[in-house]
Amino acid sequence: MLGDMTGGRAGPGPDGVRFDLIALVTPVPGAPGTDDPALGPEHRALIDLCRPETQSVAELAAGADLPVGVVRVLLGDLLERGSVTVSLPVPPAHLPDERVLREVVQGLRAL
Repeated sequence: MLGDMTGGRAGPGPDGVRFDLIALVTPVPGAPGTDDPALGPEHRALIDLCRPETQSVAELAAGADLPVGVVRVLLGDLLERGSVTVSLPVPPAHLPDERVLREVVQGLRAL
């Protein structure tokens, strides 16, 4: 049954893109969505789940009650169609230092 959802594929997309569990999925406004007859019910369910707010891959898997591997394959399809965007959150190591932010705030207040 799971093979039916993914067309027998085990990896997403032709270039084998891997989606991290914390990757954030957002539907693309105006892109083919749940009314697109070319999409399966599972694809449409994923789009519906991330419409109210951006969801992580893990949250989508839990919300759709599907294995993460299946969700990754389905997201690969949606990404190829331009129905969703997928982005990784900024790692804490790449965020600005709190000290720098405080200095910026102090500088702005001094203006």
